Amino acid sequence: MTQRWPALDFAADRPVIESLHAYLQVVGKIPTRALPWCNHSWHLALRVVPRGFRSYPVEMPGGELEVIFDCLSSAVAVETSTGFADGFEVTGQTVQRFHEQLSELLRLAEADTSISGAPNEVEDAVPFAEDTRERTWDEATLARIHRAFSDANRVFERFRSGFVGKSSPSHLFWGSFDLAVTRFSGREAPLHPGGFPNLPDRVTREAYSHEVASAGFWLGGGGVDEAAFYAYGYPTPEGFSEAEVKPEEAYWLADLGEFVLDYEAVRNSDDPEDALMAFLESTYAAVADRGGWPRETLEIPRGAFGKPYDVEALRRG
Repeated sequence: MTQRWPALDFAADRPVIESLHAYLQVVGKIPTRALPWCNHSWHLALRVVPRGFRSYPVEMPGGELEVIFDCLSSAVAVETSTGFADGFEVTGQTVQRFHEQLSELLRLAEADTSISGAPNEVEDAVPFAEDTRERTWDEATLARIHRAFSDANRVFERFRSGFVGKSSPSHLFWGSFDLAVTRFSGREAPLHPGGFPNLPDRVTREAYSHEVASAGFWLGGGGVDEAAFYAYGYPTPEGFSEAEVKPEEAYWLADLGEFVLDYEAVRNSDDPEDALMAFLESTYAAVADRGGWPRETLEIPRGAFGKPYDVEALRRG
């Protein structure tokens, strides 16, 4: 069993991270062909579950289907409401082979959907059916990665419970390969410039159609060569970069326009969950206060069941 808040090493783990990212891109394509569009692409994201990562259920003739990437067994499973259940092992096969195996499972399940195409939000978007590059795989590394995502997800869901405005679930976007939770002010935002590699600008602009305060976790890359948590606002409120955020290890990364907190700082703190929650709450407050959000109508004590609740206690924190 992998203990909570395991050690991560982006440099050493990177080959496995890239393989997992590539496989999850294939899994993530299924809802794009089989579900109606949901606001901000939320239907495309994967959920972190006890054994791995799960797709949202998709329609099929006579029922529904879901795919689970099982990180504990290093396998992919397809299960349906009609009784079909089958899968295959993940051993480091090429993306081409992974794509063939998952496509065959969908055919056997009699699912009326396809997973053709290529990855999104990566520079080198080789079509799945043509990607024969060798892949590196290690089950122990996979277990640590899943455990870290599970720990982050647990805190993200607690954080989400303190907001009654529009909020996303805590979910994994397989394109950028980050876990994210996003709060909305309710107001429309300026048109986003787009510009993400191999992602249509219309998708980005719909995702950022309204003001957000977003936070997330990713395993490394994009200017941060280790696992880290991030937080930003769109549009970026004036003075956001000068905000005092917690814990003290958090810092502003100008190249990204985001606050960053290294995973290792959270892991090594006396109370990792409290350290991460402080980061989430303080960065959200920095966006909301500087952006003039109506916080009194959007927030409740974390985990509160409806109204009435102690407003004065909420304001005292």
